[in-house]
Amino acid sequence: MDKVLATLHSLAGKRLVIGVPYVWLLLFFVVPFLIVFKISFSWMQPIQPGYAPLFAWVEETQRFVATLNLSNYQVLLQDSLYLSTFLYSVKVAAISTVLCLLVGYPMAYAIARCGPSTRNLFLMLIILPFWTSFLLRVYAWVGLLKTNGVINNTLLALGIIDQPLTLLYTDFAVYIGIVYSYLPFMILPLFSNLEKHDLTLLEAASDLGASPMKAFFKVTLPLSMPGIVAGCLLVFIPAVGEFVIPSLLGRTDQLMIGTVLSAQFFSARNWPVASAVAIVLLLLLLLPILLFQRYQRRELEAAKR
Repeated sequence: MDKVLATLHSLAGKRLVIGVPYVWLLLFFVVPFLIVFKISFSWMQPIQPGYAPLFAWVEETQRFVATLNLSNYQVLLQDSLYLSTFLYSVKVAAISTVLCLLVGYPMAYAIARCGPSTRNLFLMLIILPFWTSFLLRVYAWVGLLKTNGVINNTLLALGIIDQPLTLLYTDFAVYIGIVYSYLPFMILPLFSNLEKHDLTLLEAASDLGASPMKAFFKVTLPLSMPGIVAGCLLVFIPAVGEFVIPSLLGRTDQLMIGTVLSAQFFSARNWPVASAVAIVLLLLLLLPILLFQRYQRRELEAAKR
């Protein structure tokens, strides 16, 4: 009897531990997603809450009637603004991800090869920017990139340029802001992967006549692919929907999808169309997530073999 009770307690404890993340996802992902999904099929109205109820009670028939409005999704297909902003957002996110990878991989590799004490110091420096407000960190780049900012004044003082460069409110400023803000999300998964590499594999490659560069491309780079994929997804997915950085640093003649989404919600007060944009954006971003999960599953199966 005691063994049965112990087994039941063990099973209950395991189910409780497993159930916590499911409850978290249900409350903070599934429920908000369903609410936004419902709003995307409603009609805009000027009074609060800004959209008509999807289900209404009809006195004549004594039943609830659902009125679906598909025009919110038709607007996304008919208005070229949404397509152009989405394509521009994907382009900016893709280029920013590549830049983060080019900058973050050498940093993660160097940190992974450092001693324990030095490694902890560098990791603290990587995480240190998160201790300050994201908005303040982005807004600081305005002072650096503006016409009479620190960068232009320094270049003018050194005689490198004759007149100030146009750095602010350009694509370049957006790339700088995204790379600066999301670089830790690239470095940390890469470091976690590179730290676990068996260095004897590089020694074996060297004994077989491989140069350090060839050993890197034949051994280190393939082994670090899971970290590369994870880092790229952690940068690309939030960068597509970014609106703070483009709003403060970006161009005024080309918007990103996050800026359009924010404007529809808070300026135009068109919650149904904004919800439709959010749903479509989320569904499109699920594709790289599913590809990553499929890639991880293959890696685990190959490791077991």
